[in-house]
Amino acid sequence: MIVLLVLIAPTAASARQVILVLGDSISSAYGIDKEQGWVALLQQRLDSQYPGWEVINASVSGDTTRTGLKRLAPALDAHRPAILIVELGGNDGLRGLPFSEIRESLSSIVETARQRDVQVLLAGIRLPPNYGEAYNSIFTGIYSEVAGKYDISLVPQLMYQVAEKSELMQEDGIHPTAEAQPQLLENVWVELESMLDSVSQAKAGD
Repeated sequence: MIVLLVLIAPTAASARQVILVLGDSISSAYGIDKEQGWVALLQQRLDSQYPGWEVINASVSGDTTRTGLKRLAPALDAHRPAILIVELGGNDGLRGLPFSEIRESLSSIVETARQRDVQVLLAGIRLPPNYGEAYNSIFTGIYSEVAGKYDISLVPQLMYQVAEKSELMQEDGIHPTAEAQPQLLENVWVELESMLDSVSQAKAGD
């Protein structure tokens, strides 16, 4: 008797879908264990609710929108994500970089991702109160402007219900504590979950 063994290559449907997080210290778990960060918590939630999804954290402490843009294309080529979460701009604002540069860099990030058919979720950042309401209003408006221009998903305020609570912030007043990370995840999840459903449905229809 001759037995033929047929090796079946994994199909695209069985491959893990990737979420790439392009962020700065807020997403790289600055000052806390990486396992406590919201990105790590996101992977845990995906494992239980959306198995088959993998999170790649490409966040670098100190990154600006400009440096993030420079790192983006190689990261997209390496990981081929279905979804890109962009959490950048805080360092731009803290350093007083021109609003026009922040806007242009974020726009280029979105365009670079869309050229590869990657869905984008933009996470908005608000600067500390000492920067003034007028400055903050213009700064936060950039995120809404970019999201509206490209019709992409937006987390209006990643630090919602965190930044205003001193007990959830580290001593520097900029970075959230480990206790704050579940709230950051919830703020992202509100927008991300529908994107996951959309990608999954599109995948099932292929």
